[in-house]
Amino acid sequence: MAFPSNQLSDKLNIAAVSYLNTKPLLYGLLNSPLAGKINLMLDIPSACASKMIHGEVELALIPTAVIPQIPNATLFSNYCIGAQNKVKTVGIFSYKPIDQLDTLILDFHSRTSVLLVQILLKEFWQQKLHFIAGQPGFENHVSENTGLLIIGDRTMGLHEKYPYFYDLGEAWREHTSLPFVFAAWVSNHKVGENFEDNFNNALSAGLAAIPELLLLLPDSPTGFDLKSYFSNNIYYHLDEDMKAGMFLFFEKLDQYSNHLFQ
Repeated sequence: MAFPSNQLSDKLNIAAVSYLNTKPLLYGLLNSPLAGKINLMLDIPSACASKMIHGEVELALIPTAVIPQIPNATLFSNYCIGAQNKVKTVGIFSYKPIDQLDTLILDFHSRTSVLLVQILLKEFWQQKLHFIAGQPGFENHVSENTGLLIIGDRTMGLHEKYPYFYDLGEAWREHTSLPFVFAAWVSNHKVGENFEDNFNNALSAGLAAIPELLLLLPDSPTGFDLKSYFSNNIYYHLDEDMKAGMFLFFEKLDQYSNHLFQ
């Protein structure tokens, strides 16, 4: 595998999702002794996955659906972006109930959510919809019979616009009794044990500093409650229950590998 030329330096190339839900983790990293030892790149989930797949980074916070595709992938750190129940920023928005929809436009930001929603439609909601790959700006154009799968910061403010919202984290919990991991830290390159320990310590410090971080982040113009979001919706610890939910998701991806809209 070819690694970037600046790997010859002491810095590790790291990609991470740019959404608000990663800010506590990034705040911890950038305020730790590791800050001067890493090259941090922020992007949408699908782009972070692409950087890892193409060997542009050695460590990344990537959508879980991509993990099985990465050679030599190793789960890294004790932290993730997950949800025990309602995640609030990943779901289907619509003007009509899900059983009255005929089409679903799929967010292009993350393959994990695109695959997860199809599994839930098959097994949980038992609805068959026509899928369309979303293009930039797709969230602003929807008909009465069309649902929108939208993830991340662009969902903020849409809960008031659309009368129906189907939360994928909540649906997965109801369907499987397990939490869901949307993104996990993955390495494709051997990293020293001391680095991983320091990395975990930095992320832990970032989570502990959420009250301080909230003072620095701008207020959401939509009235979105970031304090509640960080505390009640996003679950950051990659514990055994979270891993069980993730491995079950991998099993379902394998089960439906030839029947999912990619």
